[in-house]
Amino acid sequence: MKRVAAIDCGTNSIRLLVADCDPATGELKDLDRRMEIVRLGQGVDRTGRLAPEALERTFAVCREYAAVIKGLGAEHLRFVATSASRDAENREDFVRGVVDILGVEPEVITGDQEAEFSFDGATKELTGRADLARPFLVVDIGGGSTEFVLGDDSVRAARSVDVGCVRMTERHLVHGGQISDPPTDGQIKAIKADIAAALDRAEETVPLREAATLVGLAGSVTTVSAIAQGLERYEPEVLHHSRISLATVREVTGRLLSSTHAERAAIPVMHPGRVDVIAAGALVLLSIMERTGAAEVVVSEHDILDGIAFKVAEAAEKEKSRD
Repeated sequence: MKRVAAIDCGTNSIRLLVADCDPATGELKDLDRRMEIVRLGQGVDRTGRLAPEALERTFAVCREYAAVIKGLGAEHLRFVATSASRDAENREDFVRGVVDILGVEPEVITGDQEAEFSFDGATKELTGRADLARPFLVVDIGGGSTEFVLGDDSVRAARSVDVGCVRMTERHLVHGGQISDPPTDGQIKAIKADIAAALDRAEETVPLREAATLVGLAGSVTTVSAIAQGLERYEPEVLHHSRISLATVREVTGRLLSSTHAERAAIPVMHPGRVDVIAAGALVLLSIMERTGAAEVVVSEHDILDGIAFKVAEAAEKEKSRD
């Protein structure tokens, strides 16, 4: 077992996993798994640049994560950056800050690479399940983009499209610096049209309707599941591999779209950083289920972080064998 650390820095959140990992057996034991909302992608869709305050929020969390990694004795670290830092003109400011704090350069990966990591992390422990038919369609709904990966034991097709909970919220629900509360029918219609166009683009590469099992990743999906189950607090062990029906996702999405900021914030399991973007994220999930014909979504707590950790461990094993 290799003790490794993986960091996934997306548009909305930055997450850390420190784990003992054996890539040969697919065994992974969590030592520390955490997430902070930093909204790195704040305003990127509009300005094309990472905001100074967003960078500072991100760097503050990086300092916390550096202490955790050192304390647990992880010898190998990989830092993967996704949608927001791909899009930003000033991404070098981000890269320099991460190197100074963590000693590694963030890998600004492509959407297709992001999709592969997500697929590996989500499906390693599902491949032996007799109750889940193949192929799997893994859907990772992020802040700025959504990744679609279809595969059995390995990836058959993958595509990333620029539709996510933060991007849809900022593009359609923010006017005069304020988020519509709740969204109007016209705004919801505009989001749906954007999502539909993105799904059309995804289908150019990934045959979405061939999926036998839909696996949903990331905060929008886990939050919808937590609301559907009436959880009072975030319980990963309850959420992991929960199965939420299309009818339930439709009901939760409708409730979120018709709620005010205060009503969403009052939901016990709601993370404060998701209050303003969860309605758009739920609508992305619902639209995907309707497009693919999925009767349910299987929720996974294991995602791109786990896929990154396996890759780190594999690289460490190869380096050891060369020595």
